[in-house]
Formats: sequence, structure tokens, C-alpha cells
Amino acid sequence: MADLTDRITRAGRRRAEAATHKQPTMISKDSIEQTYAFFHQKWRVYMYSDSLVQRDDIEYAIAMYVQDMSAELYAELARGRAEYLLSHREFADDMAEAVDRLERML
Repeated sequence: MADLTDRITRAGRRRAEAATHKQPTMISKDSIEQTYAFFHQKWRVYMYSDSLVQRDDIEYAIAMYVQDMSAELYAELARGRAEYLLSHREFADDMAEAVDRLERML
């Protein structure tokens, strides 16, 4: 699991770095809505879960989602933080912030 987490974290760093070097583009409302719906649902389960396995599964699902989501939207949410939503230690704080910011973008 540690190797997979390391690969996900490295990929997230590359994605954040690449996104910060692109020209500004418009983030579609559909992209925001889709990401909000997924993050909100996962966050609600994560917040009330007592199962460490379930929480790890949610962290993994979010990390996989981040790999395929709009690079512009990820850059907007991450604000230059390379491990945003990918760090186990910061995950809960990052998710709470992401859901809040996405809700305000709707």
C-alpha cells in the first residue's frame, strides 16, 4: 500500500506543478458540480465513519479521482499545495476545505 501511496503522491505533485504552469482557462460548471457531488458524498461518509479501512478506502478513491479530474479545478483548489488531498495526515482538513470551496463555486 505504501508503494501505491507514494506513486499517487508523486503523480499528484506532477499534476499540481503542470497545472500551475498552464494559461488560465475556464473551469466548467459541470466539472465543479461533478467534483462537488463526489467529494461531498465521500466526505459525509468519512466524517462519520469509525472504520479505519473505510476511511483509507475513501482516501484512495479521492486520490484516484484527483488523477482524472480537471487540472484547472485541482490547481484552483490546491492553491499550489503539491500533496493536496493526497496526504494522509492532511486529508481531513483538505477535504473539508475542498467541499466548502466547491460549494461556494456552485
